[in-house]
Amino acid sequence: MFDSPLFLRLSPALFVLLWSSGWIVAGYSARYSDALTFLSVRFGCAGLALALLAVVVGAQWPRTRRAIIDCAIAGILLHAIYLGGVWWAVRHGLPAGVSGLIAGLQPVLTALFAPLIVRERISPIRWLGIVFGFVGIALVLQPKLIGVPPEALQAVALPIIVNVVGMFAVTLGSFWQKARIIEGDLRTVTAVQYIAAFLFTLPFAYLLEPMRIEWNLTMGLVLAWSVLALSLGGIGLYLVLIRRGQVSRLATFLYLVPPAVAVEAWILFGETLSPIQLVGMAVAVFGVVLASRK
Repeated sequence: MFDSPLFLRLSPALFVLLWSSGWIVAGYSARYSDALTFLSVRFGCAGLALALLAVVVGAQWPRTRRAIIDCAIAGILLHAIYLGGVWWAVRHGLPAGVSGLIAGLQPVLTALFAPLIVRERISPIRWLGIVFGFVGIALVLQPKLIGVPPEALQAVALPIIVNVVGMFAVTLGSFWQKARIIEGDLRTVTAVQYIAAFLFTLPFAYLLEPMRIEWNLTMGLVLAWSVLALSLGGIGLYLVLIRRGQVSRLATFLYLVPPAVAVEAWILFGETLSPIQLVGMAVAVFGVVLASRK
């Protein structure tokens, strides 16, 4: 399945759709739970589900201590520090538009580090695409950035730092996944990653939050989507695409996430789409087309 041309052609679009729904999930979960507490439950459920699946199908687990440590490091970077940092920052006052703009740093950081870490060559046309993509998400997020006074950003200096740390974490985690976890069953690899992310996140949830979760139908559906669609589907696709291609090319698809979130918010929450946002979407798509060309 993962080797079929049709899957490889459609998987980036499916990845963007699943990944972008994470922002919608974050909005719903904020009503009923604390950020790190919810992520702890999500990581624990995802790790348990994948572990049970691996046992049922007889998938091979990482055999050496080095392999287990590599999986754990990738899991802590990709899940615990990245998601934990972003969710905590937004929950502590960082405007969503600013957080989204910071998210645009990942393709830039990936392009900067790729030649040094995994020897990927970034062509001039790909750099041009990266610039267009960043300009595009800035235009998409422009309505959310308007009206954010400088003093408001100064008041959330710590959340900004935490969010930036999250961007570095997911970038380094992607490189770690590409360079160190080049083989092995992705079901067991991801199970170890989520278990490590759960063990890393839970103490922070205990120390920093009252660990509030209000269980109801909406919370159950949000958790189910988070585990099945995001943690298993979205992250699974991300790891498959990392293994199959270049990290820098994959990172540029993240430029399509803010436009997708804007459309989803328009459909689900009735938020408006301004002309400048539509222009930004077109610019971001053009940038991704340039940056993802082989």
